[in-house]
Amino acid sequence: MKHGKKYRAHEGKIDRTKVYVLDNAIQLAKDTSYTKFDGTIEVTAKVNYKSLQNIRGTVSLPHGTGKQVRVLVFCKGDKQQEARDAGADFVGDMDMIEKVQGGWTDFDACISTPDMMKEVGKLGPILGRKGLMPKPKAGTVTQDVAKAVNEVKSGRLEYRPDKGGVIHLGIGKSSFSNEQLLENIKAVIGGLMKDKPSDAKGEYIKGISVSATMGHGVKVDVKELVNSVI
Repeated sequence: MKHGKKYRAHEGKIDRTKVYVLDNAIQLAKDTSYTKFDGTIEVTAKVNYKSLQNIRGTVSLPHGTGKQVRVLVFCKGDKQQEARDAGADFVGDMDMIEKVQGGWTDFDACISTPDMMKEVGKLGPILGRKGLMPKPKAGTVTQDVAKAVNEVKSGRLEYRPDKGGVIHLGIGKSSFSNEQLLENIKAVIGGLMKDKPSDAKGEYIKGISVSATMGHGVKVDVKELVNSVI
């Protein structure tokens, strides 16, 4: 793959043969970013497990993602006002279901009360494809819609690995302080280790890297980081 001038101009700042402690990796990710806008800082973690489809869960970032999260809540009656008071951007029942059926997906997260799931389940081909389907395990199928809205708005992320076993998450903005990014990344890795399957053998997390949206991936010392969060 051929890279542009801006990418190549920052290559020399990173030693590809090294792994870095997290503090240094974060600074290098910032230093090798070549965007003029406030880009996202991403963390990737490669997990080692036989059944990747069973690796999924949620993590809460102490400092949020820096991104405005638009939340849709499917609910009825008094729950609708509860959702609005909590800051939900879109609230409704059959009217919202019909809107999504028509192809509208202009939201980032979706929450539903249990009594709505029979109808919401019919949106599987639309919501499932975009990773937006409410799920009990993720806390997005619940009677406590206010709590769910607050958690999603404040930086709760769902994760699952791709076919190669790699989890990609945006954990903040370049404008975040290094300390904020460090604490967010530690929350992610701590969450992954907490959710580690009981029958996972050997080294569960095989690799971790940090990068800016348009920048270089910086390898992180896995052992040092994992030991700091368990």
